[in-house]
Amino acid sequence: MPESPPSAPLFDPFAPGFTDDPYPQYAAVREAAPVYEHPFGFWLLTRYEDVAWLLRAGLSVEDDNVADGPLRQVRAETYGDRSPRSNAKSMLDRDPPDHTRLRRLVSKAFTPRAVRALRPRVTDLVDGMLAEMEQAGRVDLVEALAYPLPFAVIAEMLGTPSSDHERIRELTGLVVRSLEPVVDPDLIASVVAAEEELNGIAAEMIAWKRANPADDLLTALIHAEDEGAVLDDDELVAQTLLLYIAGHETTVNLIAGGTLALLRHPGRLAALAQDPGLVPNTVEELLRYDSPVQASRRITLEPITVRDVEIPAGAFVMASLAAANRDERFWGPDAGELRLDRENAHQHVSFGAGPHHCLGASLARMEACVAFERLAARFPALALDGDVVWNGRMNLRGPAHLPVSGGR
Repeated sequence: MPESPPSAPLFDPFAPGFTDDPYPQYAAVREAAPVYEHPFGFWLLTRYEDVAWLLRAGLSVEDDNVADGPLRQVRAETYGDRSPRSNAKSMLDRDPPDHTRLRRLVSKAFTPRAVRALRPRVTDLVDGMLAEMEQAGRVDLVEALAYPLPFAVIAEMLGTPSSDHERIRELTGLVVRSLEPVVDPDLIASVVAAEEELNGIAAEMIAWKRANPADDLLTALIHAEDEGAVLDDDELVAQTLLLYIAGHETTVNLIAGGTLALLRHPGRLAALAQDPGLVPNTVEELLRYDSPVQASRRITLEPITVRDVEIPAGAFVMASLAAANRDERFWGPDAGELRLDRENAHQHVSFGAGPHHCLGASLARMEACVAFERLAARFPALALDGDVVWNGRMNLRGPAHLPVSGGR
């Protein structure tokens, strides 16, 4: 008799349709194996309580701490010596004390006061983009609002010189693929090449800014000190790119994915137009309902026990933010529904938690609040006008094209 084919893993992000709608898979894993060891050698947590604990547990984020085993073997076979982020120096990839020092140097730009000061400029940008939408009639909301808004804001905050924004967009879209499983050798080569090109662009920006200092974030980073320590050249490039990428890629997904969720629930956008006071909680619910970042990683430095399952030292553990945000055990039986008045919506884990809680969370919230308030006021009857195309990513997942029209 022929051998039976191996059964598919319980969690398979390469399954057809996963990047369009991963939530059925998340639900299945959450029920069948909330602490799941994947055949590839990583672990996956999907329940809210476990994910929230892991994010706050102070575990490592440095990939060098992953123990020898299937995951390292798969990576070696897949990437060889071309591994992206192999010398990662951004705060996203560092443990204390480096993480503490880097975060402290950058955090001053993201205080509540600093973010509030940006609101008038964000409002002007949104109003200008919506005026162009109104004139066009039918637009791709990603191209018209969701992408250009956060990109313009972070570029202005950094004070970077004019450059090829479209090229930077293409490159960052490739680089973020390093945050998820990649098995295509051609794609791996493209990611590595994009990372190298972006490093060069960032170095040029920094050199230009050293010669043209101003009252902006990049100048502040160049001159920042923490107990006598300053950012070295590699750290400066890494933080600049992290701010560029994290400053727009995630907010694109929040605005585009959030708009799609509202449009798929008739009357929700009109409700925001009638009661703008609903907007802040709506943003929290949209973050919960469809997380712009689907997962966050941690590496164990010693064995840990989750739900009576021991995860060994050196394990790569994925905390599924998106699965946790729809866990019926925490959110109730309507966890899969969009409720703009959900009282505890702010308890989502979409910005992470603990030492690596998203530094730009307040900025993303403010940009989204302005975008949704002004969008609803100007286009209360906005509607989908074509097929939604998803970006094909497993982690930084969101619509790549969102055709809309109408609104009056």
